[in-house]
Amino acid sequence: MAASRLERLRGYLEADPHNLALIEDAATAALDESALEVAADLIARYRALAALPPGLVNAEGMVAMRSGDYATARAAFVSLRDAGHDHPVVRFNLAWLSALEGRFADIPELVDDAVIGGVPRAAALKVQAMHHLGDVDGAVELGRRLVERLPHDDALLGALSVAAMDVDDLALAAEMAGRAGGGADALTTRGLFALDGGEPRQALELFDRALVEHPHAPRAWLGKGLGLLAMGDADAAAPCLEEGARIFDDHLGSWIAAGWAQFIRRDLAAARRDFERAMTHDENFAETHGALAVLDLAEGKFDSARRRSEVALKLDRTCFGGALARALLLETEGRPALAERVRRRALELPVGVEGKTLLQTISGIAGARSGGRLN
Repeated sequence: MAASRLERLRGYLEADPHNLALIEDAATAALDESALEVAADLIARYRALAALPPGLVNAEGMVAMRSGDYATARAAFVSLRDAGHDHPVVRFNLAWLSALEGRFADIPELVDDAVIGGVPRAAALKVQAMHHLGDVDGAVELGRRLVERLPHDDALLGALSVAAMDVDDLALAAEMAGRAGGGADALTTRGLFALDGGEPRQALELFDRALVEHPHAPRAWLGKGLGLLAMGDADAAAPCLEEGARIFDDHLGSWIAAGWAQFIRRDLAAARRDFERAMTHDENFAETHGALAVLDLAEGKFDSARRRSEVALKLDRTCFGGALARALLLETEGRPALAERVRRRALELPVGVEGKTLLQTISGIAGARSGGRLN
């Protein structure tokens, strides 16, 4: 096999070890080939001979960011801006780092028109940041404008499709996801439409493709879990839903959906763990109280189940778990309540006034309190 560019440059350096231009080229090649330790060693080697040029300072920041050393990365990018090297690429790198650090409020200002025009991933990043900050309508509006300028930007099309889903503009979401040639966001949106259309196998294929492109895409993990539930495989669905919830962290609907999957597979302890995880993020989410009411009922804790269901329905009269617990209480109170019997009846009862299935209801809960997340 032909030697890589990095291997060739390192060979040249053996003959000319103090050649600064060769060292810089080799460090850049190492970064391009994701040889982060080699890149760091070459940058240190250059620094021992001379002050780093701006390009290597930026490379040092990139190596640090990709290695998880965010403090060093920020210091590198900020130093470039302070020295007058406020290039769009540097601002984009700082914006991307801000996303990794959870500093989403910094991103809209950093990603200006010059950055959007000069860096391919910048438009999507700005839309995703606004979505994450809760300005979903603003994210959709910005995304619409940017798509007119960048009609073939798959990342932007995907980011807009996600934002459109969260404002219930399903036509726009479907159009944007359909136009994209790939990208985790667009594939996930298409998967959710397939799942809603009763095509779980097609949906699972799309979610798996999304996860190949981005293994830590939480919506794809949630979608895969829901798809597996639709296929009747709760054992495989539960860990997928929990992985999505873990990545989202504070997304209540994800933890509730994961808990119901555990309930379906008869692991009541795991279901309670997931529901209580949701409770730690918000004690006023009706579905958490309702889900715990059903669990209490399954364990014969009638008084607790009644209290929780009353709280759930007071918070939201359409709460699935609260209504389910109340219906089951009418059937089981005063008689032994075996967990399997409650579980079986919970799956048999019609849900809500629209006659939705349990899977449809779980899917709706999984979408509750979402909000933008960067992939």
